[in-house]
Amino acid sequence: MNDRTSALDSVVFGVDIQSGDVRGDSPSYALVVLDTRDTESDKVRIERDVVSFRKLRRLIESEVPAMVATDNMYELATDKDDLVRFLQWLPHETKLVQVTGAERPEPLSRVASRHGVPYGKKPMKEAEAAARLALANVGHEVAAFENTTTVKVSRGRSTGKGGWSQDRYTRRIHGSVKRESREVESALDEANLAYERDVTEKYGGYSKAVYTVEARPQDIPVSTHRSGDTRVEIERERRDGIEFEPLVKRRDRVIVGIDPGTTTAVAVVGLDGRVLDIHSTRTADTAAVIEWLIERGRPALVAADVHPMPETAEKFRRSFDAAGWAPPKDIPVDEKLHRTREVNYENDHERDALAAALFAFDDHEDQFERISRKVPAEIDREEVIARVLSSEESVEAVLREMNDDGDEETDDSDEESPTEPDLSPEEREIRSLKSRVERLESHVEDLKATIEEKDETIEEYKQELSDARREERRKARERREVSRLERDNDRLERKVESLEAENEELADKLDRLKSLWKLDHSNFADVNTNGNLVPVKIVEQFTNGALDQTVEEYGIAAGDVVYLRDASGAGRTTAERLAEFDPKVVLRSGNLSEVADEVLFEAEVPVAPADGVTIQEIDELAVAKESAVESAIADWEERAAERRKEQQESMVDQIISEHRADRR
Repeated sequence: MNDRTSALDSVVFGVDIQSGDVRGDSPSYALVVLDTRDTESDKVRIERDVVSFRKLRRLIESEVPAMVATDNMYELATDKDDLVRFLQWLPHETKLVQVTGAERPEPLSRVASRHGVPYGKKPMKEAEAAARLALANVGHEVAAFENTTTVKVSRGRSTGKGGWSQDRYTRRIHGSVKRESREVESALDEANLAYERDVTEKYGGYSKAVYTVEARPQDIPVSTHRSGDTRVEIERERRDGIEFEPLVKRRDRVIVGIDPGTTTAVAVVGLDGRVLDIHSTRTADTAAVIEWLIERGRPALVAADVHPMPETAEKFRRSFDAAGWAPPKDIPVDEKLHRTREVNYENDHERDALAAALFAFDDHEDQFERISRKVPAEIDREEVIARVLSSEESVEAVLREMNDDGDEETDDSDEESPTEPDLSPEEREIRSLKSRVERLESHVEDLKATIEEKDETIEEYKQELSDARREERRKARERREVSRLERDNDRLERKVESLEAENEELADKLDRLKSLWKLDHSNFADVNTNGNLVPVKIVEQFTNGALDQTVEEYGIAAGDVVYLRDASGAGRTTAERLAEFDPKVVLRSGNLSEVADEVLFEAEVPVAPADGVTIQEIDELAVAKESAVESAIADWEERAAERRKEQQESMVDQIISEHRADRR
């Protein structure tokens, strides 16, 4: 049972969100105030109201309750930083209490049921349940500050930028800081408080004096104030994060895991499997560790993570007169990691101690449930479990022994009760045998239940084994299929490589064949065995760039047949350049410009439409029948003769006209 006492002669606020959200603009809270300050009556004064957050803070400032209780601390703050600011704002005498636990809170309904507190789902009922639980010292204080306070005495005014009386003014301020510091020291010494002093000396006295006091602000006889040249500031030392401190030290029956060594680690687990606390130290001796454990419960079972149990763990077990537990063999690290995955710990030693306690609980969980079912409600269940573990007796025998202890106390207190007559040795033997039979029968029942559980476990393992074998056969088939596909893939890859090599060989052969066509005129005559084909050099467009490309790829020599795929757009320069090659004939698609036509005509380069000549193209090469080419040249010569005749006639007419003009 818990050694708990009510928070008498105090005011407790129970708070729960009524509507809205703390991250919103205007959340409202269900507030229940329990006032136990009326010593003339055993009744608790209860007030209920729905308030805004601002009004809640005003009430806390005016009433200064002993505790503000809630089922979730983040109903009063948006995040960790906001929670720290809220804790810093709280009056020094007021605690923020989370009644549902520490880092891993339980549902409020479960906590209320366990402690016999009325519970309802409405916010006002939850607020009242939280207040009543806190009044019974159930829950953890949410703390963000150490029990160390910094008192800072400093200048209340600036020393200024200078002047004829600057030195005197500065000396006065520093002297005032020094006098105020001495007064603070005297107050701390009178209160018998331990502190450390850090003084910054300046001209005429002190510019700053900082006192680190081992006490809470409410225990320090100094307050924050400012007067003239000095000011005094009081601030609690901030912890690394948010921590939880139980309202009272637990005295429940617990399971303790021990990991001894250079670093000794201990873990405390409740008989319901909840992790209560973890601790490790390199400096504390056995007595200090035992004292730490006593503050957190009464060990009913001491466990280790190795087999056999180390001697140091055995000493702890004997110190508490508790039962011992060790695994059949050392627990593997991976199993420890898996079992402790949901709990935060700082090092491997704490992990091992925690794993030992949790595995011990797992091994006894069914036994705890069977004992709980047999124990009447009016008898302490945890005490029965502890006696069964330590004495290895049956539940019935322990219950009878506890009842006998109660009967003996009653008999001792009643002087007139008749004494039990002396029993004969045979009767005592019979009673002992009956008790032994009862213990054995209870043990048999436990063993039967264990056998049934083991049988069920074996069936589950058989089913898992069957499933695993079926899965392994499926995977084997998949592996065989994968191997076959990989072989087929390798074969196809080799075939692809062979075809690619063959393709490269054919491509090289094709390139060589093409190169045979890229011959000059004389070489082509060797290929043209019938003598009726002539090569045609193709120029894509009648421009200097296209001429350069054709010359680079095939070359243009005197007497070549040139085919202009697009004859338009050429100027004098391009036409003169083509005439310099002295081609046999120029076949054109499209019309030449007048300038280009004049240049080629004067250079006596035959130009004929390509429509009259059949040109066969093979890749980049082209050929035409020689007879068609000759026919095109003959047509050009006829046209050229007529054109020269027309030019001569035009020239004669011009001369005659000029002569007649001169005579006039």
